[in-house]
Amino acid sequence: MTGDKFLNWRDLPGPVLSLLREGTVIPAHPLALGPDRQFDRQSQRAISRYYLDAGSGGLAVGVHSTQFAIREVGLYRPVLELAIETAREWTDRPLVMIAGAVGKTAQAVEETRTARALGYHAVLLSLAALKGASEDELIGHCSAVAQEMPLVGFYLQTAVGGIPLSRAFWERFAAIDNVVAIKVAPFNRYRTLDVAVGVARAQAEERVTLYTGNDDHIVADLITPMVVRTGNREVMLRFKGGLLGHWSVWTRGAVQLLERLKLSVSNGDVSPEVLALDSFVTDCNSVVFDVEHDFAGCIPGCHEILRRQGLMRSIECLDPEEKLSPGQSAGIDRLYTTYPELHDDAFVAANLERWRA
Repeated sequence: MTGDKFLNWRDLPGPVLSLLREGTVIPAHPLALGPDRQFDRQSQRAISRYYLDAGSGGLAVGVHSTQFAIREVGLYRPVLELAIETAREWTDRPLVMIAGAVGKTAQAVEETRTARALGYHAVLLSLAALKGASEDELIGHCSAVAQEMPLVGFYLQTAVGGIPLSRAFWERFAAIDNVVAIKVAPFNRYRTLDVAVGVARAQAEERVTLYTGNDDHIVADLITPMVVRTGNREVMLRFKGGLLGHWSVWTRGAVQLLERLKLSVSNGDVSPEVLALDSFVTDCNSVVFDVEHDFAGCIPGCHEILRRQGLMRSIECLDPEEKLSPGQSAGIDRLYTTYPELHDDAFVAANLERWRA
């Protein structure tokens, strides 16, 4: 699992692959900085332990919520290393460990090799650095990374740097043998369907598992089938889990939510009460992710909840200008009052001392 050997999805431990395909909660791990904006290892470790005890099925590290700028300050490897060491020390249950990879091809391949050497199972590949590239160039980039280890596609919303990707792209992407999943996060129903159509056209629906990253539509994604007609086939695809920045907070509630939604789907009984959860969760996300200010405070919003719970000592980001937006703190106050059943403060309070030890 470690070292320089090429890693194919068939090489993954059976329980890890099964967990990925069944669908689970994978929080997009934030970066903990102290008030001096230096890496706070104690808080970082405590947050990982929180996610694990909350029941998450893995961690996504070095991704957007971890702040892409960790690369510029020499924290990419230390952050990945601390997360996987913490996971191994804290639990022996199967976990899906995913590392983010960004940049042009040489950088993305190098980051992928780092993740593979540390024992990660897959990389979540951002294409934001390839704006203006042709579809052939994009596929060549993805194929180069997939030659190193299993690949999770990432349809990142354009508001935070993503690029529009066609159905043809997703068909070609899904046809890459070492692709195991796609995080679908364009915050756009048309583009979400484009991914499903591409996977179905590639006849890759058994190999490629869909994870929602659509923070504006989490519940609806997880209960709604997407039926694709292509050629002489009719294929039903479902989102199996979530790889979400939104699930980096109130994570115990997210685990319980996914369990409830899966049970509703398997029982064929998606009640109005379950459907109503979609608007509740989306309302929470609109505040935490700072939709009013075009997501400017999305990372500080997550940090603020973790700070209030005692898991972070500050909400500082690597960019000193990245702060809560006006009214965002008051908005979080409103969420606590309006949706007390969605937060997990009591769970955190009961375990915080142990996690920070």
